[in-house]
Amino acid sequence: MPVDFQPVTGCSFLYALNEKKTISMHLTHQLELFPDHKVTQVLFKDVKNAAELRQNAVSGKISAALIKPAMVVNGFQVLVAANRAVSLQKTGKMKTRSLYSEIIFSLSPTNNISEAFKRFGISDGDDSVLVVLVHGGDEPQLLSDIKTMVDGEQVPVEDISLLTDQERIKKLYKVTPQEEKCGTLLDAVVCRMAIKDAL
Repeated sequence: MPVDFQPVTGCSFLYALNEKKTISMHLTHQLELFPDHKVTQVLFKDVKNAAELRQNAVSGKISAALIKPAMVVNGFQVLVAANRAVSLQKTGKMKTRSLYSEIIFSLSPTNNISEAFKRFGISDGDDSVLVVLVHGGDEPQLLSDIKTMVDGEQVPVEDISLLTDQERIKKLYKVTPQEEKCGTLLDAVVCRMAIKDAL
């Protein structure tokens, strides 16, 4: 059953994303602006080896962005970050050392790289992780590799809302009550992500 992401309104900056599809319990989207790139999101809970995963990501043994689910409102937020990261990679304007670190940095409302990793990257004690892959093909093998590495239970990506810490997100993105009245939390978050380079 297709997942219907909420539309983003009230923000002039919006990435074009292609039609989404659901395969099993992960989500794969083709980026419309970069049709040779797909973004796959896989969510795990009851994770027991977060410290090992984080270290493997830092050392390059895992080619994926490992994101803290508590700081994600909706999968669309991650798609915007991934699209931005791919765009910056294509133009040689990334501010971090890899595409996957750029995805994590792109989630942040500020230009502080170390703060972005602290807020959005997984920590050693975390018990859940959203794994984000950017790829062209060979998706089944990529997913198999990730499932082998993560000691946890895979759950549907749409369940991320059950792990979201809305109060932390509102505080970090400085979302006002007025914004919530005229739009969604997702609207406010994506707009903050989009305009940070102009601040």
